Amino acid sequence: KMAGNMLRRPFSTSNVSLASQLIKTPVQVHGIEGRYAAALYSAAHKSNILETVDKDLKTVRDVLKENTKFRDFVLDPTLKATKKKATVTAIAQKLSLSKESANFLGLLADNGRLNKLDAVISSFESVMRAHRGELFVQVTSAEALSKSHEGALNDALSKLVKKGQKVTITYNVKPSIMGGLIVNIGDKYVDLSIASRIKKYKEVLNSAV
Repeated sequence: KMAGNMLRRPFSTSNVSLASQLIKTPVQVHGIEGRYAAALYSAAHKSNILETVDKDLKTVRDVLKENTKFRDFVLDPTLKATKKKATVTAIAQKLSLSKESANFLGLLADNGRLNKLDAVISSFESVMRAHRGELFVQVTSAEALSKSHEGALNDALSKLVKKGQKVTITYNVKPSIMGGLIVNIGDKYVDLSIASRIKKYKEVLNSAV
């Protein structure tokens, strides 16, 4: 089902409509997961339970990472929405999640989007970091960077931070980019990878043929 359907449904026990006067997220989020995360942020913000929901989703994320059975269940495309909803409702109760978080998980199951759970949680975390005034930076390279290169990048990226803003920099290795760097700064994306350059060269050559 379309995420638009989700926005028209009641979310919490207080019947907060996600379609009415959505509170804008402090950082832009993309994709279907971004729509769900933005809707959850808006509803939780209105109900003043952002920290509670954030804590709940961290708990769910940990279970998702550690429990293979739960992860397989979430990703299983053969299970009916009703069965998935009943199961996540039971799991939410076992994990002592708030009613709002439990309802949201049920909504994902209802809409056949439970397989997006991990992405939704990541998107919501990005929104919450921005809400707290934190800047999250992810640097992706083809191979692990040396300590001196990491230090130089840390210094350069720290200069981009506003006064009083907390910055968190993580490094990720992805051989498929072949070389160069991909840098995610908040909701901004800078692709300086060799793989990206090769792709552009191919596109230019193809258009010239």
